[in-house]
Amino acid sequence: MILLKKYTLLLATLFVSCFSYGQMTADPTSWTYEVKKKSATDYELIFHLDLKKSWHIWSLNPGGDGFQIVPSFDIDKNPNVQVKGKPTEKGKATSTIMDGVDGKVTYLSGKVDYTLNISVKGSTKITGTHTYQVCDDKMCLAPVDKKFELEVK
Repeated sequence: MILLKKYTLLLATLFVSCFSYGQMTADPTSWTYEVKKKSATDYELIFHLDLKKSWHIWSLNPGGDGFQIVPSFDIDKNPNVQVKGKPTEKGKATSTIMDGVDGKVTYLSGKVDYTLNISVKGSTKITGTHTYQVCDDKMCLAPVDKKFELEVK
């Protein structure tokens, strides 16, 4: 009976440790933010992403079966800030067929820049959240919501 309890405990421990493996993987991303002035009222918010080797992020237009979680950039309400258009991306894109995904998908790896054009009245603080999911060739991590704060002077 004692031996059965020990085996049950061992199996439960192995199951929990295998299940939590994906939860323990550290976020392989490094983000920095930049505000670039384009004119008296127009600015670019640039989200610089540096991905660790072998990791990728889905393109803003990933293709595939529609289950890919694409990066999104949400600016908190601010009467002095108006978003102009949709975000754009710049980086090393790969389009390929992947096991388990219907259709061709596009993702980016290495260094990626996302740009969001805004119009600003006066000096203000811009806050918000960007959401993203990264994957390697074995798994995708859970989506991450990351807050940001930028100053326009």
